[in-house]
Amino acid sequence: MIVFVNRFTVTGPQADFESAFATTSEFFRAQPGFISHRLLKHADEPGAYVNVAEWEDRASFERALAQPEFAAHRAALRELGTGEPNLYTVAQERAA
Repeated sequence: MIVFVNRFTVTGPQADFESAFATTSEFFRAQPGFISHRLLKHADEPGAYVNVAEWEDRASFERALAQPEFAAHRAALRELGTGEPNLYTVAQERAA
């Protein structure tokens, strides 16, 4: 599994960002290898969000990004803020 983490600083209207992100989320949900995602909104910093997405593997994630349709999603999000994207592998995991 690969975990994609992207910290966003939203400079446009937050409602517009959340709407654009929801549309992007639907695009990713339809891609092979997508497992799940969470969009987290900072409790104290207005405009700070973090997306945490799980993918079966790096190749699936990269294929989704290479889809021609993704360019419009990326552009819509970039109009509303900036991102700091990174990929991670799981080092440890626990659940209650």
